[in-house]
Amino acid sequence: MKLILFGTPGVGKGTQAHILAEKYHVAHLSTGDMLRAAIKDGTPLGIEAKKYMDKGELVPDDVMIRMIEEILSSESAKAGFILDGFPRTVKQAEALSEMLERNHQTLDRVLNFCVEEEEVVKRLSGRLTCGSCGTIYNKFYKPTKVAGICDNCGSSDLRQRVDDQEETVRQRLRVYHQSTEPVLAYYRERHMTTDIDASKSVPDVTAEVLKAINGSRNGVH
Repeated sequence: MKLILFGTPGVGKGTQAHILAEKYHVAHLSTGDMLRAAIKDGTPLGIEAKKYMDKGELVPDDVMIRMIEEILSSESAKAGFILDGFPRTVKQAEALSEMLERNHQTLDRVLNFCVEEEEVVKRLSGRLTCGSCGTIYNKFYKPTKVAGICDNCGSSDLRQRVDDQEETVRQRLRVYHQSTEPVLAYYRERHMTTDIDASKSVPDVTAEVLKAINGSRNGVH
């Protein structure tokens, strides 16, 4: 299985990618997670990427393409993969097609997760992460039982990522519409996309995703 999960930030791609990766035993390749890990480790890639991510801008194509090419050629991706956060530009989509062709592989489906924009802003700008144990909360949808205290470990170190601040979120959405929406058109022209209503509950979204995957495998588009 080789899938791309597509959509604006905050539509739940990561949640569904984890579910699918466990179900089908394939690699979940989250470029956001990879970049944040590189930033945390202070790697050259991380230092370069942080300058763009803190402003809500896209990391340059050449940086992202190098990172994905290295991963797709690794053992972990041979059984299949779920791409979450790549490609984000048409240039990246074209580069991915070339990578897959060189490896005699084909992409199965592009799942386009759809949520109203203001809902996305609330999902992201309300997000808080515990700095001690990593548990994620949302002040609108999943607040802590005691304000400012992690339910899981009792820490008061609840943080909002710089790229989840409201103005940065809105900038990320502007960048998405300008640079990333054309990628959807690229795949629509190739009849590879299925729209997913991601405003539903997680189990309902999963059910819709599995239906789309099974339909694709049976030749239904």
